[in-house]
Amino acid sequence: MKRLLLAVMAIIVFSSHTMFLKLDSYFLKPNTSATIQLYNGTFNKSENVIDRDRMLDASLIGNGERIKVTNSQWSEKDSITLLNFETGEEGTWVAAISTAPRSIEMTAEAFNTYLEHEGIYDMLEWRKKNSALDSAAVEKYSKHVKTIFQVGEKKTNDWQTPLGYPIEFIPLNNPYELNTGDSFKFKLLLNGSPLVNQLVYADFKGSSNAHSHDDTAATDHHSHDNKPSTSSEHTHDGSTHSHEKEPEKEHRHSEDSESHSHTSGQQLRTDANGIATAQLTADGIWYVQTIHLVPSEEEGMTHESNWSTLTFEVTHSHGADTHTHEASEGGIPSYLYWLGSLLLVSILFLWFNKKK
Repeated sequence: MKRLLLAVMAIIVFSSHTMFLKLDSYFLKPNTSATIQLYNGTFNKSENVIDRDRMLDASLIGNGERIKVTNSQWSEKDSITLLNFETGEEGTWVAAISTAPRSIEMTAEAFNTYLEHEGIYDMLEWRKKNSALDSAAVEKYSKHVKTIFQVGEKKTNDWQTPLGYPIEFIPLNNPYELNTGDSFKFKLLLNGSPLVNQLVYADFKGSSNAHSHDDTAATDHHSHDNKPSTSSEHTHDGSTHSHEKEPEKEHRHSEDSESHSHTSGQQLRTDANGIATAQLTADGIWYVQTIHLVPSEEEGMTHESNWSTLTFEVTHSHGADTHTHEASEGGIPSYLYWLGSLLLVSILFLWFNKKK
């Protein structure tokens, strides 16, 4: 009876948390203080902070250099983990975090619900075809996330630097040389090799001055990551603000989750070379995400998953300043000024000729 009750609670209460690196603006000035936010929850709401000892790697990559993030650069506000840093010289920069593995035990029913909720349809179909829907699971999982941002005007090639994470997105074009309406091509690597036929989701959060090339509206979603949990609780990664080893709050369906869907946006499949293409249909903060989950032969485990996200900003014009739309607000547009000036000169010319 107790086991059944735990299974029901896991289905109703718990859902996974996705991890994202986010900035308020992805266009920064050189040699200034800046902050990157580490969200552990949905793309719009972080559920809890992440312990520093959970991070196997935290790096900034810029101007051909990979810089290790120190513990002193981290702080916390509410449930968001904050990375404070100096931007350095102009260039296209990357920030990245890779977490250590953790494990979670789930009942068969909780595991099936989790697969459905996260859009891990390949494993769900495998379980159906192999009569495994009644099998419980012990999943080993870890998260590996990146964000790309532009400092100043100069574009550099740091955006394409492989970091050696178990799973990672490698862009095949610089997001800051693309505009709304363009295509964003990327390669997905698993342990350094192309990951073939992997399901990937691409979506965005629209900006206030969004310029769209499609009718697709900005959407919100996701969640996964915290601390080790007990039995059927489906948590995944992170920690509480106090850094005490309490059960995670991760993996839950809360009543205030806005558009809490993990499978909205563009559904893509990587090709034989691990490559897929997302259509950048609107201004905003874009992200691609995937969960690679396979059976595990490790003792005590039934499955292993590696999660990955990549975020960047897209605008409909180039440059670090144009995305603010400040140039179009207030004042007289330059072309109207020159037309008015020419008209005034013409009137004065005709008037003086008439006087003669």
